[in-house]
Amino acid sequence: MRLVIAFALVAAVTAATTGALTFREARTGVLQQSQDTVIKLLRTHVDRLAPDLAFPPREPGLRQLATDVAAAEPAGTWRVLVVYGGLRATSDPDDPFEEVTPALRRAVDSSRATVFQRVSTGEHTSLVVGMSVTFAATGTGFAAASGIQVFLSVPQRTEAAYVDELVTAVERATVPALGLAVLLALLAARGVLRPVRALRRATRSIAEGRLDTRLAVDGSDELADLSHTFNETAAALEESVAELRGMEARARRFAADVSHELRTPLAAMSAVTDVLDEDADRLDPDTATAVRLISEETVKLARLVDDLMEISRFDAGAAVLHLDEIDLAESLRSTLAARAWTDRVDTDLPPPDTVRGRVDPRRLDVVVANLVGNALRHGARPVLLRLYGDGTQDRAVIEVLDSGPGIPADVLPHVFERFYKSDAARTRTEGSGLGLAITAENVRMHGGTVRAAGRPEGGAVFTVELPLRRDESDPESVR
Repeated sequence: MRLVIAFALVAAVTAATTGALTFREARTGVLQQSQDTVIKLLRTHVDRLAPDLAFPPREPGLRQLATDVAAAEPAGTWRVLVVYGGLRATSDPDDPFEEVTPALRRAVDSSRATVFQRVSTGEHTSLVVGMSVTFAATGTGFAAASGIQVFLSVPQRTEAAYVDELVTAVERATVPALGLAVLLALLAARGVLRPVRALRRATRSIAEGRLDTRLAVDGSDELADLSHTFNETAAALEESVAELRGMEARARRFAADVSHELRTPLAAMSAVTDVLDEDADRLDPDTATAVRLISEETVKLARLVDDLMEISRFDAGAAVLHLDEIDLAESLRSTLAARAWTDRVDTDLPPPDTVRGRVDPRRLDVVVANLVGNALRHGARPVLLRLYGDGTQDRAVIEVLDSGPGIPADVLPHVFERFYKSDAARTRTEGSGLGLAITAENVRMHGGTVRAAGRPEGGAVFTVELPLRRDESDPESVR
């Protein structure tokens, strides 16, 4: 639309300018030709009739000269005024002949050349011509002014009609010019915007993940160069993304393979450390300390391998939900009891069967255990576990609050990232570094949300919102 409007404005300005210039030149030509013809005829008739005039002239002679000059024009449109000193005579005795302006009279008085002026009277314009009558001075060969002045008034109705026709012609030509300009604008816009629209569609397709999108390259103009550059960029992007996806797939497969291969030796190591733990009291102090350290580290390594296996299932899309309708409050109590946290964690849970929904009990247990364990390790008591409905009973809200130092504002956006450490110098952690990441994945699989925030009174709060599915037609397994 902007291109069409621009073309129309350019065409309008061009047409108006061209029309105005054409009109001015044509008008000047018409008026120039008219005045040149009138001046030439006036001089011819005055030169022919003036010698027959008695000098010094009297009023009847002046009137006769005015009548003879006016009669020389066949159309009878000339009006003539002859002036000599105080005498004044017109071709028509009743004609006041008021078109002679002071400026024109001064010009005739001061010059022997024929002068003219266009005078408007009402709606009409007349050409007024003035000249001095000269005689050849005896014995000198030079022309001398006689004091007789002849003024001629000619109406320019014909010239005005020509000018009006020119205006009409210009007006009529402007409309087709604008129409042609709009048509050309549409054609130009179509030619320019078609590849631009194709580029926009291709860019949107690339943004949606279809990296094999390419543009057809036609011609050799700037848009063709742009399309060619776009194709090269898309090809390079597709190659880079394919390479990155391959590297990511290999990394995931490597982590899964390593985790799987470590499970068997870790199981054997765990069995050995269990035996050593039982005999640690009978060993010397240094050996007992080493045995307990190995046992603790083996437990942490086993937990890390289990977490890596779980993360690899999320990445591979192999994790599934096994939904079952349960009492969420009872499930949370079971999670605390199974880990002997009942005495260490305060609870604010609704009565039995108040908040029920279809969730995956195992994954809900992992979510609650990870959040409570994180609060116990990195926060401070008292730790509070709270469960309530959102008012519509369509969603359940689980909150874990601690009274520790809280979470710095710059750390909050990263707490659910894998292996994230708020302190770059801290190389050892009590957990695997994947607990909160696994929590977030489990919540996402349920269609819920999890977020972390600081408490005004100190400490941190983790909030989980889960949809409460009650439709019995829900599938038992949801990927």
